Amino acid sequence: MTTFHSGNDTRSRILAAARELFARRGYAATSLADIASAVGLTKTAVAYHFHPKDRLAAELITPAAEDMLRLLGTDFGDDRPAYIRAFVSFAVRHRTVIRLLMEDIGGADDAPPGSLGEAIRTFRDELYRRLAGDDPDDATRVRAWAVLGCVQAAVVTTTDAPADVVEDAVTRAALAVHTS
Repeated sequence: MTTFHSGNDTRSRILAAARELFARRGYAATSLADIASAVGLTKTAVAYHFHPKDRLAAELITPAAEDMLRLLGTDFGDDRPAYIRAFVSFAVRHRTVIRLLMEDIGGADDAPPGSLGEAIRTFRDELYRRLAGDDPDDATRVRAWAVLGCVQAAVVTTTDAPADVVEDAVTRAALAVHTS
C-alpha cells in the first residue's frame, strides 16, 4: 500500500527535520541533501518547497521572531532579574531554534543591511543592552555577555530535557551570573 503525503504534510516533515538538524549540527553544517535524507525525499523535492535554504530558516524562526518582538516590547524598567526570567522563558520556549537565531544567522557580524542576520544581531545587541545598561563598566559588560552565553549554551544543549527543568536551572544560573 502506498502512502501519499499532502504538500502541507511534506512541508511539515521538512521543517521538523530541518529544525532538529539545525539544532544538532548548526545551519551551515546542514545541507538540503541532509534534510532530504532525513525525510526520505530528494534534494530537489526539498528545494521545491524551500529554496534557497534561508527560506527554510526564516520559516522556522518566524514564531520565535514574533515572540522576540513581544519580549523587546515589554518594559521591565530597571528590573533586570525580571528581564532575565522573561528572556530565559523565551529561550526555553524556542530552544530548538535558538542556535539558528543566535549563532548561525545572528552571529555573522557582516550580515548585509536588511537581512535576517542583521535583524537577529540587532535583537542580540538589544538583549545585551538591557542586561548591561547604556554605559556599563567592564565587569557589567562581562556579566551581561556571560548571562547571554549561559542561556544560549544551556538551552541549545538540553533540548532533550524537560522544559520546566531547563527553565528553572537556567534561570537560577543566569541570575547567579548576573548578580555575581
